[in-house]
Amino acid sequence: MSLGFLAAMAATPILVAGILIVGFRVAARTVMPITYALTAVIAVLVWGMPGTSVAAASIQGLFITFDILMIIFGAILLLNTLKYSGALAVIRHGFSEISPDRRIQVIIIAWLFGCFIEGASGFGTPAAIVAPLMVALGFPAIAAVMLGMMVQSTPVTFGAVGTPILVGVRGGLDSPEVQQSLANAGLQISDYLQVVTANVVALHAIAGTVMPLLMVMMMTRFFGSNRSWSEGLAILPFALFGGLAFTVPYYLTGIFLGPEFPSIFGALIGMAIVTTAARRGFLLPKEHWDFPDESAWPDNWSGTIKVELDNHADTMPLMRAWLPYVLVAALLVLTRLPELPFGAWLKSVRIGWDGIFDTGISAATTPLYLPAAILITVSLLTVLLHRMRAENFGKALSESSRILVGAGFVLIFTVPMVRVYINSGTGLELASMPIIMAQWVSANVGEVWPMFAPTIGALGAFIAGSNTVSNLMFVLFQYGVAQNLSISMSMVVALQAVGAAAGNMIAIHNVVAASATVGLLGQEGQTLRRTLLPTIYYLTIVGAMGMIAIHVIGVGDPLL
Repeated sequence: MSLGFLAAMAATPILVAGILIVGFRVAARTVMPITYALTAVIAVLVWGMPGTSVAAASIQGLFITFDILMIIFGAILLLNTLKYSGALAVIRHGFSEISPDRRIQVIIIAWLFGCFIEGASGFGTPAAIVAPLMVALGFPAIAAVMLGMMVQSTPVTFGAVGTPILVGVRGGLDSPEVQQSLANAGLQISDYLQVVTANVVALHAIAGTVMPLLMVMMMTRFFGSNRSWSEGLAILPFALFGGLAFTVPYYLTGIFLGPEFPSIFGALIGMAIVTTAARRGFLLPKEHWDFPDESAWPDNWSGTIKVELDNHADTMPLMRAWLPYVLVAALLVLTRLPELPFGAWLKSVRIGWDGIFDTGISAATTPLYLPAAILITVSLLTVLLHRMRAENFGKALSESSRILVGAGFVLIFTVPMVRVYINSGTGLELASMPIIMAQWVSANVGEVWPMFAPTIGALGAFIAGSNTVSNLMFVLFQYGVAQNLSISMSMVVALQAVGAAAGNMIAIHNVVAASATVGLLGQEGQTLRRTLLPTIYYLTIVGAMGMIAIHVIGVGDPLL
């Protein structure tokens, strides 16, 4: 069998998923079971993968699915708990009083608060939270959705407390080939993930610093009375200040603390700096900018849902409202610092299956060490801290469980499909499907691959709606291309992770979720056409940085 034929067969499940979801608009809950079955058939018939190995890889995927679902549940539970305790309304109210200038509100609310929600919750929640908040403050619904989608870029790689790296990249690199390379280099997977994290924060910090300015300029261009780019550009000093206030601590956190914290700490520190500066008028323009009068808005600017900003400011202090998120950050630091014993204690509780069905495939989870355990614990503490009624916490629990069921069905097929894909090399004398594709790409594309690597990540996020799933699908493929080209694998993997983050700006189901919160279902196409512009910016600038890092600076790899 030729390399081209094998590469085509390896690409078939991904192409089928993309065509069905994008071309025919078939729901992911229908597409992913089909894709899983197709992957298994190709693995058995073409790659000669034994049926026991397919089953073992599928079980391994279910272990990873459990981890992802628990993180989703914990993150959404905390968010809903804060909603029903009234804390989220207090946080919203605090933001609304900082400045009447819509451009300032975009930087503080959409950018910084959105980045924080992404870091703590992930999985598309920033747009679903930020969009109705901005509508309540007087933004057109269609503008609020666009801005909520644009924030799903720089912080996404470290969203949900680092899940796209800790689950996505780690799971994608969990293959015999990579394990052998790590062993030969005397490295643990955690060491290699930190190298990838360092590359990711550097790429994101450069590209992401400009994002607040782009968000403001997109708003003034498409939703201002004068349809002007320059009215957004007029806030350049403050916008860059707002970008740096996030990206500098984001970069330093990624370098020194690891992948759990950059988005959370970058946003917390950034909010403290920027809100203080805004209250004191630092770098603010003399004239305020606002939308035209609501009576002059086109019909398609407004949604069918009227969002009211509840005022709980008299019933709960702002610090108490923020306390659960502060506790999450503190507990994460205490359990992730290697100098402290807490992480080792939590990791000691392990549920695993080594050598599933007498294959070389193993699976394990450490449930108490998952960020989900901290998120659920803090949710329970919030009931006491905010003096919640039991029935209100019950509502939060019920809403979060419904979201879990919806996400769970899709992931139960998606992640096992990815694990069969990655473990397909356990059959005949063939490398796994991602490695075969990598061999074909490296033979036909060559050393310009770093320019295109982020686009592959974005494609995965566009199809799957998730940075984590895109990484699971494509990390080993990207690693293999870099290895065959003898260029830095860790940098190319970082380009994949960054591109997958940028792809969230055009992830269809994220647009649908955000649009639904403000009553704009059916107008997703308008949002996608606009968010395509910042997505192209991000992929182009990151691809160019990858080319410079690898071919000009000569960034190396600890495995080469």
